[in-house]
Amino acid sequence: MKIKMEIYKKAVVSLIAVLMVFSVIPAMVYAYYENDFVEQRTGSNDIFFDKVVTILMKLAHFPSLSACIIDNDEVVWSKGYGSYDLENEKPSTRYTIYNIGSISKTITGTALMQLYEQGFFDLDDDVNDYLSFTLRNPNFPDVPITFRMLLSHSSGLAPEILIDDYHPWYWFNFSGDPPFSFYPFPWIIDYLTPDGKWYDPPFYGYWNPEDPPGEYHIYANINFDIVAYLVELISGESFIDYCDEHIFLPLMMYETSFNLSSLNIDDVAIPYYYSNGEYLTIDTLQGFADSKYHRMLHYPVGGLYTTVIDLSHFLIAHMNDGVYKGISILEKDTIIEMHRIQPPDFDDSQTTDYGLAWVEMDYSFCKEKLAGHNGGNFGVWTFMYYPCSYNDTGVIFFVNNLPNTGTLFSNRAALILFNILCKKAIGGIKI
Repeated sequence: MKIKMEIYKKAVVSLIAVLMVFSVIPAMVYAYYENDFVEQRTGSNDIFFDKVVTILMKLAHFPSLSACIIDNDEVVWSKGYGSYDLENEKPSTRYTIYNIGSISKTITGTALMQLYEQGFFDLDDDVNDYLSFTLRNPNFPDVPITFRMLLSHSSGLAPEILIDDYHPWYWFNFSGDPPFSFYPFPWIIDYLTPDGKWYDPPFYGYWNPEDPPGEYHIYANINFDIVAYLVELISGESFIDYCDEHIFLPLMMYETSFNLSSLNIDDVAIPYYYSNGEYLTIDTLQGFADSKYHRMLHYPVGGLYTTVIDLSHFLIAHMNDGVYKGISILEKDTIIEMHRIQPPDFDDSQTTDYGLAWVEMDYSFCKEKLAGHNGGNFGVWTFMYYPCSYNDTGVIFFVNNLPNTGTLFSNRAALILFNILCKKAIGGIKI
């Protein structure tokens, strides 16, 4: 009888979770922002809002969350929730440092577009004129792969998950900082050239022989490894030094780096994986990892560490014609081109469309098309977007557990979390 009662209790708890995630909480949030519950609220101590965030974090199994809202050229709200280091019970704040996953690509793309502005290349140039090796789809040896194709994920290069033999080197975690420079580090050439020991070949078009480069968008990390390599070859600087000098320092992003050792490790959120009631770390799950933090071989693709406040400086620049506090990192026309949906032609059936290191994405709950980028790594889920119809309002959102790990409802709860921040940002609520 006791066992049956425990089963019934678990069933009731699961039912309540389903109702909250799929009906109750969304309805409450919508009512809140339609002013059915309350009049406009002021101050950051919004008890109702904080309660909803806390409930959703528990459902999604997020140990911590840091977020901010941007209005025009300033942060108007920011806050941390939960603990970013569970063992030591460290409370998250707006200054907590997170690995931001693929949002890193927007930094990498911005670096290359700065060199484009200086006239070093045209977007439709063949990258083989600049690389130290030849990059060609073997089915289309005469079709150039261009800068535009790399930046818009239309080069025909494939995601690593489509390659026959998954390569552990691609996600390898180092015990120290990543390689100081891509050159002469051999893996990128070994992966992309026919004589390389990891060549598969890495082209989606290899399985679709009628599709040449430039015919379709397919999101592939390797595009931005090549982008970073091009930054090094064209600028003559290491990619890390280039970003420090030309992006992070001008934008006063002092708690931002691809090198974990240059940051205060006590302020860095630990990536967690939730499984069977436990929060696990990288080193307990991956035999080759001797660190609980991300140190990636392909750091320009997903290895950046930053805070929501630091990253807000970058997003503000992109939202304001390339300018943050009077400092320009890109010209207005370059920003427009980066944010413009690139060829191949726009497809209404897609939920994601690509600019140059920039995306537009549909999220049905928010009922808005969003522009910016998101990211996900082991123990990391991040958003940096502004609603396209409110392009003077932005939201940045970091958590330290990737959803869909150990719970049926985590992804739904996480999306609701991000979307109520969007609603808070565009709903006319004084903050």
